[in-house]
Amino acid sequence: MLAVLLAGQIMASMDGSIVSVAARTIRDDLRAGGAAVQLVVSGYLLTTGVLLVTCARLGDIAGHRRVFLAGLAWFTGASLACGLAPTAGVLVAARVAQAVGAALLAPQVFSLIQLHWDGPARRRAIGMYGMVLALGVALGQVIGGLVVGADLFGLTWRPVFLVNVPIGAVLLVVGPRLLPDSRAGERARLDPLGVAVLTVAMTALTVPLIFGRDQGWPAWSWVSLAGGAALLAAFGRHESRARHPLLDLAALRPAGVKPGLAACWTVMGCYTVFLLVLTLHLQSALGLSPLQAGLAFVPYTVGFGTLSLTWTRYPRRLRDALPVAGPVAFAAGAVLLALLHRHQWNPYAASPLLLLAGAGHAAGYSPLIARIASLVEPRLASAVSALNSTGPMLAGVTAVAGLGSVYFAAPSSADGLLRVVAAVAVLLAAGTACAWPAVRTRQTPAGPTRG
Repeated sequence: MLAVLLAGQIMASMDGSIVSVAARTIRDDLRAGGAAVQLVVSGYLLTTGVLLVTCARLGDIAGHRRVFLAGLAWFTGASLACGLAPTAGVLVAARVAQAVGAALLAPQVFSLIQLHWDGPARRRAIGMYGMVLALGVALGQVIGGLVVGADLFGLTWRPVFLVNVPIGAVLLVVGPRLLPDSRAGERARLDPLGVAVLTVAMTALTVPLIFGRDQGWPAWSWVSLAGGAALLAAFGRHESRARHPLLDLAALRPAGVKPGLAACWTVMGCYTVFLLVLTLHLQSALGLSPLQAGLAFVPYTVGFGTLSLTWTRYPRRLRDALPVAGPVAFAAGAVLLALLHRHQWNPYAASPLLLLAGAGHAAGYSPLIARIASLVEPRLASAVSALNSTGPMLAGVTAVAGLGSVYFAAPSSADGLLRVVAAVAVLLAAGTACAWPAVRTRQTPAGPTRG
């Protein structure tokens, strides 16, 4: 069951980054303009961000198993359409369809983990889930570079999407046999007004964050951000009074949940911008190829994966300290890397620092989100899943928009890297401060609810 869930999640995570490596090849092959290429890359992120909360709620209504499998089938079919797209316009439309499938399946993964495991088993499952979230982004770059560079069967960029088809087909065969069904104990309903307000709010927030920087932050981007924030506040007020809320805010009431989620979002947002800026620096300033830049992150993924898979075996006192110590280790590794390797890349000397940063990232996320899951009632699993899916996405695009502007405004790539990493260190310090209240909160066991 866990293998099926995580395989679906890693497909969705990888496709957010794998296309970035293939963007230049797609542009040349399809004679696509800059706007079309940007939509191919960013349309996926925009669509998933808008739909994640609504799709998480659909799991309560139709059953998490059913929605996961529907999303997987949709994602697989859309991946085939992407791989066969004859024009840039068709590819953009197929990418949006692919994002719809990802938004359907991704929230169900965390919901099913939270509902069907408890205690140490849940902590192990969440550790592997956290590993997949981070590794999917990094692996997307590596696999994208390998696939495009190999030019399999003369198909250039198309196998980047077509690789999902056989994997998705296998999961669709074995998934119905392995995944249990589950849905909310009470008959759940969709809140149409909540869906409408949240959709407009998320669109108004994410569009300028994704496209505003490249256009020089015109006036419309600031108006859109202000309107999106106002609508998001209105959505929160509506949900607090709604009979069938789209996002049950009761999930935020237990002590420690709100600061804990803020810490998780901060760590994931810092990872997104650190990955982007270091990749750009390695390619533009130090002359590494896209594949070499992707492979440079292997020590980071090793550090992240090792800690994600082992933290559940640590003594409880050490487990409780990880969310506080993790962001500090992440910041230390990133700062030392920027200071020592901004002008010349030595993979042997850089690897221990990337290993430290990756382990710190895992320590700041996996144990904390597992603790948050234990503080919230199982009936609110979809709400926690929605917050855990949407929050890191918003944090990532906000960090890329804001700190990406800092990087591009710097006089050199090395200076930009230093400035961004310094800002990341400050944000991670804030993440440590947020993690502390969640760590101190006494846990109330929340057992699994089986469908």
